[in-house]
Amino acid sequence: MLVPQDSIPENVPADRVVDFDFFALDQLGKDDIQLAWATLHDGPDIVWTPHNGGHWIATRGEDIDVMQVDYEHFSHRNFNLPRSEMDQYSLPLGLDPPHHTPFRKSIMPAFGPRMIKALEGVARDTARELVAQIAPRGQCEFIEDFAKVLPINVFLGMVDLPLDHRHFLLEWAEVAVRSPDLAKRMEVHGKMREYLTPYIDARMQTPGDDVISMVITGDIGGRPPSRDEVFGMSTLLLFGGLDTVASQLGFIALHLARNPAQRRELIEHPELRPRATEELIRRFGLPNTARVLTQDYAYKGVQFRKGDMIQLPKCLYGLDDRQNADPLTVDFHRKPSQIKHAAFGAGPHICPGASLARRELMVFMDEWLPLIPDFEIDPDKPLVMKSGPVNGVLELHLKWQA
Repeated sequence: MLVPQDSIPENVPADRVVDFDFFALDQLGKDDIQLAWATLHDGPDIVWTPHNGGHWIATRGEDIDVMQVDYEHFSHRNFNLPRSEMDQYSLPLGLDPPHHTPFRKSIMPAFGPRMIKALEGVARDTARELVAQIAPRGQCEFIEDFAKVLPINVFLGMVDLPLDHRHFLLEWAEVAVRSPDLAKRMEVHGKMREYLTPYIDARMQTPGDDVISMVITGDIGGRPPSRDEVFGMSTLLLFGGLDTVASQLGFIALHLARNPAQRRELIEHPELRPRATEELIRRFGLPNTARVLTQDYAYKGVQFRKGDMIQLPKCLYGLDDRQNADPLTVDFHRKPSQIKHAAFGAGPHICPGASLARRELMVFMDEWLPLIPDFEIDPDKPLVMKSGPVNGVLELHLKWQA
């Protein structure tokens, strides 16, 4: 793509312009989406692309670290690309501290140690049941048969919504986190609000012990949350909880299918699984959210303008050779201090479900590998990956000797 000079804002130097559409990396990264992102490391640390409304991209961990916590200049008020004013209704993600704090505080009991332990039990029971069903078949489409079932069953239990609603909720989540079409994203947000209305109305009358009820009964600076705030928080929880762990499971299963020696290592040395989980999260980063500039700001030779959008791709942090030695190599023997990533964010907006996500990923290894130790990609069926605000594996066919 040759970018017309008159379409480049005056504060963007020509040597910072790249032809990079993060929604269209499927061919460039058809075997490894993260490698398509890593091509940005060949250029300046901060670049600008005309795609998706025009936005900056921070490609290095050092700058991502700074921008994740500098709310004075890099606000979370807008975090999606293309830019949408809808973000401000996604609470608490669309708020900066200190306004963000009471909303986050209201949901944190759902992710405390005692609750995580109970949810791990649910995840383990679900995984055992799934693997027992899948193993005798000798093949599966991993995303549909396992990755979209294990974490979703756990999450729908947390919010006390019917498990048989999983399929259409997942369809909506896919549009919400990966569609470049703002109108379609707004449409599924509307569908989610309509869907949640009777559940929220009922729980406003009679709260339960689920996460949506926690939101409803939360204390927002001495007042209860408004109905719109309850909808905003509940929608964000659902779209976040329905997709991210499923996406990470897809990348982990794909890597293990391609690397039998490392798979065998995890079988023979289960004590490596926690470290392997962290290393795989680092290598196969998911979220690619953004920030909006609150004011004109000069940073490392870049003159940002108020209202500029800058993307902070978390996968680029994990693949940064200034943060991790030999970053493209998966090494289960890295010291924990040498596994650096930003997969769950940092600062006040760090993902509240990070501990649960890690447990679910380890549950997969614990329950899958003993019963299906030797599996590979089915070469006769498609492997489908997709980039966007959340990188994901959409279709992964595996086979083994039953």
